[in-house]
Amino acid sequence: QVQVVESGGGLVQAGGSLRLSCAASGRTFSRYTMGWFRQAPGKEREFIAAIGWSSITYYSDSVKGRFTISRDNAKNAVYLQMNSLKPADTAVYYCAAGRLGGPSQRISDYDYWGQGTQVTVSS
Repeated sequence: QVQVVESGGGLVQAGGSLRLSCAASGRTFSRYTMGWFRQAPGKEREFIAAIGWSSITYYSDSVKGRFTISRDNAKNAVYLQMNSLKPADTAVYYCAAGRLGGPSQRISDYDYWGQGTQVTVSS
């Protein structure tokens, strides 16, 4: 079983940057695909980015070119570097882990979820 804990959220002005971190437990972290999702008030949870065990990445069109996902298997950690933030990026951001062959945008593919971290982008 894997436990994931997000950190790094906060308040930032439009155009600014934030780096989210996700710490995961478990000896087999390197075998997991890790994903970032977000959920804004009144909206469904949506896929942002994912990174497979081989570090292949996949992004949603809404963040491609602005966000970068990376992982450090030695630290059991995954990161989401967010640049050029917009008010529309305001949401609770969730880290998730799944035993997959590669990155996936499907929520149902992920077995373990964190509690989320709030990101607020002011205009």
